[in-house]
Amino acid sequence: MPSAQQVELVQDASRASVLLHPLRLHILESLSEPNSAAGLARRLHLPRQKVNYHVRELVRAHFLTRAGRRRKRNMTEQLYVATARGYVLSPEILGRLGADAGRVEDALSAAYLLALTSQAQAELGRVSREAATRGKRLSTLSLNTELRFESAEQRSEFARALQQAVVDVVGRYASPYTRSDGMPGAGRPYRLILGCYPIPPKINPQSGANA
Repeated sequence: MPSAQQVELVQDASRASVLLHPLRLHILESLSEPNSAAGLARRLHLPRQKVNYHVRELVRAHFLTRAGRRRKRNMTEQLYVATARGYVLSPEILGRLGADAGRVEDALSAAYLLALTSQAQAELGRVSREAATRGKRLSTLSLNTELRFESAEQRSEFARALQQAVVDVVGRYASPYTRSDGMPGAGRPYRLILGCYPIPPKINPQSGANA
């Protein structure tokens, strides 16, 4: 059976339109493990023809892949499995309507942070594709933590200290980004993004209300 990717970035608008259908999303979620269209129809209590149609569309768009066959009574069923454990829609799908940090005036706003994360998604998609084409592993760095602030003053002091610490570390370990003549410096350029935002309340899966 083919191994699924952990996360697939969807960068094509036509594929995104295939994906964004409630039943197809449910089918993909249900096919994290191999099953046939007929087996899935039985499990979801839906007409087999309806499930078959959506499975074919997902296969055509490369969201499902064949995963062997199995005997069911006197018939052989084709098994399918999702190509990834999770999917992300690339901001590039929106074209010029995509969020652009350069058009956001307030660099301390949530809109600016959203635009930066959108840019990171798009750029990661491109460099991931480039690395896969060359058969190389992509070098990345991720930091993720949760913290609490009891006052706006405490949060502001943290932000100032963090900014200074980042500036010190970048100055100590990174090469100059540009030369004195304005030309690019030596080495491959990397982008570092640090963001901090309030954690939204958890959703109760039973009621749909905030927990």
